[in-house]
Amino acid sequence: MKAGRPKKANPQEQTLFDCSVATEHPGGVESIAHAFKKLYYHLYTNSQASRAERIVSDLTLLLLAKLSIEVNGGRETLESFLSAKVSSQEALIPLLSKAYPGQIDSQERFSMGDEALRESFNILSELNLSASPAHVLGDAFQSLIGPRLRGEKGQFFTPRSLVRAMVHRVAPQPGESVLDPACGTGGFLAETHLFQVAASDGKPLTGRLVGIDKDHDLFRISSALLRITSGKRAELFNNNSLDPDTATLVAGPERTFDVILTNPPFGSKIGVRDARILREYELAYQWIQRRGEKQWQRTEGVSLTQDPQVLFLEQSVKLLKPGGRLGIVLPEGLYGNKRTAYIWQWLRSKGKITALLDCPRTTFQPGTDTKTNVLFFEKSSHAERVTPDSNEQVQVAVALHCGHDRRGRTHYQDGTSYPDDFASLCTADGVEKSGWRTVRIKHSDYLVPRYYLDRKLSREEESLVDGAKFVCLGELKERKIISIRKGHEVGSHAYGTGDYPFVRTSDVNNYEISVDPTNAVSETVYEEYARQQKLEPGDILMVVDGRYRIGAMALLSESNYRCVVQSHFRIISITKQQMLTPFELMYSLSLPAVKMQLRNLVFVQSTLGTLGNRLLELEIPLLHGDGPWAERVKLFQNLLVKRDASLSQLQRMMGPECEL
Repeated sequence: MKAGRPKKANPQEQTLFDCSVATEHPGGVESIAHAFKKLYYHLYTNSQASRAERIVSDLTLLLLAKLSIEVNGGRETLESFLSAKVSSQEALIPLLSKAYPGQIDSQERFSMGDEALRESFNILSELNLSASPAHVLGDAFQSLIGPRLRGEKGQFFTPRSLVRAMVHRVAPQPGESVLDPACGTGGFLAETHLFQVAASDGKPLTGRLVGIDKDHDLFRISSALLRITSGKRAELFNNNSLDPDTATLVAGPERTFDVILTNPPFGSKIGVRDARILREYELAYQWIQRRGEKQWQRTEGVSLTQDPQVLFLEQSVKLLKPGGRLGIVLPEGLYGNKRTAYIWQWLRSKGKITALLDCPRTTFQPGTDTKTNVLFFEKSSHAERVTPDSNEQVQVAVALHCGHDRRGRTHYQDGTSYPDDFASLCTADGVEKSGWRTVRIKHSDYLVPRYYLDRKLSREEESLVDGAKFVCLGELKERKIISIRKGHEVGSHAYGTGDYPFVRTSDVNNYEISVDPTNAVSETVYEEYARQQKLEPGDILMVVDGRYRIGAMALLSESNYRCVVQSHFRIISITKQQMLTPFELMYSLSLPAVKMQLRNLVFVQSTLGTLGNRLLELEIPLLHGDGPWAERVKLFQNLLVKRDASLSQLQRMMGPECEL
């Protein structure tokens, strides 16, 4: 077994209980996660509570009780309960309310029956929770409560390697106060404490360590975990961070913090609609950009709703001291959307963006497929109107791997670990060595980090394209060497009405088209779109929108060009084949360096990526005529031509397909 998974675990169980940290000791993630998993299913089957949320709430109380007994004593009380001499209400609740005043009162109740609770303690009996590192407990607990229970609230837990990279980047000093306004299980605060201890050289830590979470279960568990990590130093609040009254309560006499590190809840489905709260935030008002003007203007109209991550960003900036630093995880949809550019104008008026970290899409999977990036910001000593100029300099880093795959698995089948690029960003050995580089922000509305990476060829590619001129697709279009046009949507009502293929993104694999006959359209529909799409043999179809297929291509031939192409494609035609052939262009577009550049031009809105007009910025080598590439391009062409001929012959032999 690897990563705490039973050999025959079903996919649901793997998603719920996988952890992103390997076993570090006998009581590490593997054994703890396994025990938590066993405990969860025991309670689900045997307790009186049927709702998963209620079971997790009981589990929280149970874990807090065990932690309290290990740390504060009370073994005799537990033995009395286990031997059925007293009830949980008589034994455990008083113990909990004493150990965690303000979090658990004497009126608290377990939903599960005492027998299920006694068996639960037996399951946990071999574990020493208080001796386990807080991050191990946190990861195991996060895997337990899982995306099924918290995802609908927009809460997705941050992988520890990303937490560590963010903490090291912001580098909170021993005397600095630190806040996480959406602390979850306390990962940022625990890592911050460890960082400050290492930087303190044995001197007392004088800065505050403050966390807020409005989820009661998470508030409780983070309180317990941070007690293990930082003693009584951490201050936890069970409040709504976005409520203006919370800021007054939490900030105390200083009212602001030196550092804020957070991964706030995000998503339009959990938008904030409380007018009392919205009125307190500039970014909750409606902003307009008048024709011909670069600047956005705030109106007096309050929006009916605003995504929580936007308000968390503003609240974090408000709670920073002048010169204070912020590290915040935000959905990529904010970084490359012109409609939300007013957010960046507002932010720049409060200080400067210091760094941007591009996170892989798998970072928060399997919890959510939403693509995220990290913003690092420093607040100015005074508010000012800032108009970004061409000299805005920002450090960027791009992580391609995060230590687990999209299912949450941390190890390959051979037992080796998945690569984790966040780990390399933790070093303090210099910007270049640690993976950060300084770039110029040439488009003030585009803050997607990877957009600013330069083209990088491998040694093999450099040899292959030696002597070739590099040119953007936009220049080829301007010189009328190529033309680019969009596909169309025919509507599902047209599916299955005829024999003309309707080519969708899922139909393109390995440079060929494999059409689903149930989506074929009638001759009437084909003729309508044929006049607009003007498809010919030699045209290249490239996917430019979607979830995972962007960049996939196919070359139309005599056997398949009579079709209709979906709107998620761009149709690229070669208009001057004496200067560039379709095979030369498609081979150039297939080079690894070009594919990586294509990835850098894709912006993700929620879960869907799009290239848009940035496709014209794609720079490729012109592999025309003689050169070190000629033989490779010729082989590429021969293979595609032969395969098309073979497929056409097979289709004629088999005849038309019929639907079963």
